[in-house]
Amino acid sequence: MTEGIEAITQASLSLALDAASLRQQAIARNIANASTEGYVPVDVDFAAQMEAARGQLAQGRRLDAAHLASVAEEGVRMRPMVGPDGLPARVQLDTEVARMAQNAVHYQALLKGLSRHMAILSSAVSDGKR
Repeated sequence: MTEGIEAITQASLSLALDAASLRQQAIARNIANASTEGYVPVDVDFAAQMEAARGQLAQGRRLDAAHLASVAEEGVRMRPMVGPDGLPARVQLDTEVARMAQNAVHYQALLKGLSRHMAILSSAVSDGKR
C-alpha cells in the first residue's frame, strides 16, 4: 500500500512541477512579446486536468500514478488566451509580472513539498535514525 501512496504523491507533485515550469515559460514568452503587434498570449491550463482527476475520485474510481501520467500526456500544454468576447487577448504586462511572481511562489511550495515527502521516505527507510 505504501508503494501506491508514494507513487501517486510523487507523480502528482512531478506533474504539478512540470505544469508550473511550463506556465513560467508561457508567462516569459508573453512578457517578451508584450509589444509585438498581433501576438496572442498563451497560458497553461493545468487546473482542468486535475479537476478531471478529482472527478474520478469523487465517483469512487481509483486514481493511480499511471492515470496521472495519462493526464500529463493529454493536457498540460500552452493554449492561446482569449478575452470575454472570444477574441484573442492582449498582453497586460503588469498582470503577467504578477502571474510570474505567483507562479514562482507556487513552484517553490511544490519543491518544498517534494523535499519533505522525500525526507519522510528517507526517515522510513532508515527506521527513523539519522
